Amino acid sequence: MQTDYFRSESQELVRVNDFIRSVYGWMAGGLAVTAVIAYVFSQSIRLSPGIFFILMLAELGLVFFLSAKIQAIQASTATALFMVYSALNGVTLSSILVFYTGQSIASTFFVCAATFLGCSVYGMATKKDLTSVGSFMFMGLIGIIIASLVNIFVRSSAMEMIISYIGVFVFVGLTAYDTQKLKMMAITQPMDIGHDVVRKGAIIGALTLYLDFINLFLMLLRIMGVAGDRD
Repeated sequence: MQTDYFRSESQELVRVNDFIRSVYGWMAGGLAVTAVIAYVFSQSIRLSPGIFFILMLAELGLVFFLSAKIQAIQASTATALFMVYSALNGVTLSSILVFYTGQSIASTFFVCAATFLGCSVYGMATKKDLTSVGSFMFMGLIGIIIASLVNIFVRSSAMEMIISYIGVFVFVGLTAYDTQKLKMMAITQPMDIGHDVVRKGAIIGALTLYLDFINLFLMLLRIMGVAGDRD
């Protein structure tokens, strides 16, 4: 019986590690696509406000569609949509990155990556249930969205900086919470679950962490970024 117990524990650990590795693999792929597209567009193309707005709506539509229909679509379709979203996000990010120097973008990225990694490790390792933390951070996210919409009209640099600092706090918490949620998802998966179902779970997990990373990066960039020559 003891041998069976340790075998079960070992199988669970392998399953969790494989799932998390897949999640981070797809997330890294999405970030790579975003980075390449953002760099190419920032060097040659400037989006008009109208095109930028349309692309933002398309991105929101893709996120909502993937989140709502992930169980109904095929794994290959979910993967393709995630990559399309990553590419579109690269296009829209290119319009933001042109305002900052390459050095400040690079340094902010490394700070973001280190912070994200630390939060993810904490989310994987902690024995504390982070559900209440996730709920609190989600309320903070709603507040950030509302404040950001208001600031579009107010155009207060002070408010923007306050939103950015709060945003860093919120997405740090969400990263730890989402990582723990993905770990629990892997643990509770049936042993005989199909490959396509696991793949779709990995894609939606990658999308969740991708959003945490990108938003954390943008909040840090507002704080740490150095304005560059826009000409």
